[in-house]
Amino acid sequence: MASVGLPGLMRREARMCQQEPPCNVREYRFLGEGEEEEEGGSQLQPELVVLIPEVLDPQYGMYVWPCAVVLAQYIWFHRRLVCGKNVLELGAGVSLPGIVAAKCGAKMTLSDNAEFPQCLDNCRRSCQMNNLASVSVTGITWGHISPSLLALSLVDIIVASDVFFEPEDFEDILSTVHYLMRKNRHAQFWTTYQVRSADWSIEGLLYKWEMECICVPLQSFEANKEQLVGSFLPGTHTVEMMVITPKKVIL
Repeated sequence: MASVGLPGLMRREARMCQQEPPCNVREYRFLGEGEEEEEGGSQLQPELVVLIPEVLDPQYGMYVWPCAVVLAQYIWFHRRLVCGKNVLELGAGVSLPGIVAAKCGAKMTLSDNAEFPQCLDNCRRSCQMNNLASVSVTGITWGHISPSLLALSLVDIIVASDVFFEPEDFEDILSTVHYLMRKNRHAQFWTTYQVRSADWSIEGLLYKWEMECICVPLQSFEANKEQLVGSFLPGTHTVEMMVITPKKVIL
């Protein structure tokens, strides 16, 4: 869980990005104490550097988006909560949130659409760049009960950034999360989304799939800034942070 040593890594990353598809490596630096330390608790790591390969070929579109840095900051701020937990990232893409969780001690699984192996290759590339040989990568297509989904162990925390992008995907995402939460009723879904239309809502779908959510103020985890973790993101985009849980049964 120590900070990444950059000189050797950057040379290795340059060699890796000479392979197809071409990519550009960006550095994200996380600083700060995070959530208030519990009395007698172990000391939190004060800094983390993560390297992320962004694919340059326009047909891939695998870049770090504004929502990803906000979710990664939330994970970093609450890194004590992910340490030792089974964490799954849905729609991981370049995997910034999942890489941060893994570096903070999570037992991490990265996933993306099983029909797009280049996305899964990019997840593996991110792991290699950050010396995370123990992270699993698997294909999970939202809305499909596939062998890879069935094979997952109990998941404590599900994370996803900007997956609520196309309204036709919303129910597939939540049905997949619902399946995972049925296996562990204490699981949580941490997700960020960029506000693009006032007409888009998941409220009805949350009711249908027996979930509830709270919106987390960005200032509560030091994310109410235009530039986070040494990047120019999220910029002026409006990003919301939500924690979704199974709906409590009232007897």
